[in-house]
Amino acid sequence: MKDWTDLQRDVQRRAEMLVGSGREIGMQVAAYLDGRLIVSVAAGVANESTGALVTPETTFPSPAIGKGLTSTAVHVLVERGLLDYDLRIADVWHEYARHGKQDTTLRHVLLHAAGVPALPSYTTAEDFLDWNRMCRTIAASTPVWPPGTRHGIHEWTYGWLLGEVVHRAIHRPIGFVIAEELARPLGADRELFVGVPPEQLNRVARLTDRNWTAALDKLSASLENFDKVSPPEVRPGPALANRRDILCAGIPGAASVSARGMARLYAALMDEVDGVRLISPERLKLISTVGTDGPDWATGDELPKTLGYVAQPDSGRIGWGGNGGGLAGFYPELRLAVAATKNYLGVSEPDPMEGCAEMIHAAVAGRLAATPTSRGWSAG
Repeated sequence: MKDWTDLQRDVQRRAEMLVGSGREIGMQVAAYLDGRLIVSVAAGVANESTGALVTPETTFPSPAIGKGLTSTAVHVLVERGLLDYDLRIADVWHEYARHGKQDTTLRHVLLHAAGVPALPSYTTAEDFLDWNRMCRTIAASTPVWPPGTRHGIHEWTYGWLLGEVVHRAIHRPIGFVIAEELARPLGADRELFVGVPPEQLNRVARLTDRNWTAALDKLSASLENFDKVSPPEVRPGPALANRRDILCAGIPGAASVSARGMARLYAALMDEVDGVRLISPERLKLISTVGTDGPDWATGDELPKTLGYVAQPDSGRIGWGGNGGGLAGFYPELRLAVAATKNYLGVSEPDPMEGCAEMIHAAVAGRLAATPTSRGWSAG
């Protein structure tokens, strides 16, 4: 077994430098290789008003990273035969069949190709607290494009689409599935939440706006469809994420996670983690394969997607980036999972969270290249 002490020390030093320089307030970085924890870093303050320090168990609100948590729950249910990627949503959620959506499948949703990324312009946080209202709104919507013909980030609707399909098909809330089928078996039941238990709220980091609100305003002005997927009252930023009622509500797009928990989750897609592996090698290959083509309707960028995740062809990472914050994903060829979380939301060049991920990726890739081993899809 390789010794990764130097990498742990280097990442810890970088995190402390970012906090000490004021670029970050609090952050975590974690990595698993071949199902084993090789990096676990915590630095800074989780809540400036209380002075609570970041620990490896601290959870950070993150809509984008949370999409990967919800997607993974769906894959586990498919693995167990409780769902099917080609399930027509309307077969379990009958009201969804309206306005030409009758043939939309679970696969379409996972690829962000369902054609219902938009919410009404008047949507508020109070609407988000009413699960049934949001599902009625989505079911009554008319697709922006025929399902399956193109793709575009379903920023908020994604969570309710998957969550309601799960609820209708197996009669369990998605938050319950995540807690019982993912977090508890992985020993991460204090680190992965869709719906934070009230008694755990004091452990959730409080987000602070660096320049994220200004960045969202620029996106709103420059991207034609931005406000359609993220209406002004529910933009994914600190004002929404810090609300205790939102954190507790069980909204799939408002997960609260630790870096260690997310890295552990993604590691368990590829290998056994303390005896737990979530999916088969064959399914790993399937969900790691890009299934979209052309520009994303919402962002205008390519943003290639696999079943439930975003692919980054340059680095080989598959997963999700945080909204001006962290990231979480896995590198199938390296059997490496990496996650980083933070509470100072903003856009900067270079991106400090991406820098941490790149440091780990480069170190692992370099070490493995120096001592080559077989790392095919069937490993683990």
